[in-house]
Amino acid sequence: MDVDQYENFPVASVLLPKALRAPIGIIYQVVRTAGDIADEGDWSATERHARLADFRAGLDAVAERRAAPVHPLLFGKLAGVVAQYKLPLAPFYDLLHACGQDIDTSRYADRAALLDYCRHSANPLGHLMLHLIGAATPENLADADAICTASQLISFWLDVSADWKKDRVYLPRADMRRFNVTEAHIANGVADEDWRALMAHEVSFVRETLVRGAPLALRIPGRLGLELCGAVHGGLRFLERIEKAGYDVFHERPVLNTFDWCVVAARTVVMWLSRRVGVQARSIEGNA
Repeated sequence: MDVDQYENFPVASVLLPKALRAPIGIIYQVVRTAGDIADEGDWSATERHARLADFRAGLDAVAERRAAPVHPLLFGKLAGVVAQYKLPLAPFYDLLHACGQDIDTSRYADRAALLDYCRHSANPLGHLMLHLIGAATPENLADADAICTASQLISFWLDVSADWKKDRVYLPRADMRRFNVTEAHIANGVADEDWRALMAHEVSFVRETLVRGAPLALRIPGRLGLELCGAVHGGLRFLERIEKAGYDVFHERPVLNTFDWCVVAARTVVMWLSRRVGVQARSIEGNA
């Protein structure tokens, strides 16, 4: 689980209200620390799980309003944020669950299994953000889940090769079988007709999911809502780049250049001012 990737709600930005930067920074530290336990260093799987158990003990201490036995300064800061903003701890436990999955799970049987991983690894940050701003309504939480899940899936499709080097494959095995794609396609960087059909299927699902959650950005006021509009259009632009590359994410990872970011900015402003999602149409410049 990499919180530095594109998949989650913004954790640090000049567009964020100044009052939220400190609590979001503390949340980021907590999430980053747990993520490092799962992914960084040379620990064995057993050692990583032991460290995650210690981390869980820290969360338990916050829940029970007592001093944490590990990372006392960090969990002390988290306790302050949780108390001030009345944050639920369930999202933190979900994130910890995802860290455990990162240690033990490198393949996903089907889309349902992958979405369950996203539910634990990506969606909690959206929930925490909404609780921070007092906007955690059922409708907002559902749309936040769609944006966070879609954004994480985008990062997976961009990083197929990088994840392969870590012995991780996030493409659902059931989908791979359906389109006659094997892990040899990934290992050898083969973007043939079968691979393109698989990726077109995955990209279509992600686009539908992202568009479904997009109205959230128009319900969130101020700079955070504007940034969410940008996150939606940034994600859609990445999908267009994957398509433009013929779904070949092996030989050159799709990236957004200056022109792309100008397109994202223009679409963001149009969405914000018109108060309409309006993302069904193709690129204004012919998907160039």
